[in-house]
Amino acid sequence: MPNTSSAKKALRQTAKRRAHNRTQRSALRSVLKSTRTTIEAGDAASGEKALSLAFKKLDQAAAKGLIHKNAASRSKSRLAHLAKKQAAK
Repeated sequence: MPNTSSAKKALRQTAKRRAHNRTQRSALRSVLKSTRTTIEAGDAASGEKALSLAFKKLDQAAAKGLIHKNAASRSKSRLAHLAKKQAAK
């Protein structure tokens, strides 16, 4: 337990940030999962829209420091590869 008032405040801030980051990360994962399922379904038009939304959300998360920029880039690359593979079928 924190002893000083500043440590108590830091604990409150950390808990608040953690809760916010967890919800944001969960929402990002949901978007990525729905994008993956949409692409795998085979519908090209909705797949492109979902891919665009996923790219936007990944870029926003990287800009805010929610995930590392290289992690965002890696996810975008994997999604693009999946979309290209599905389009070739």
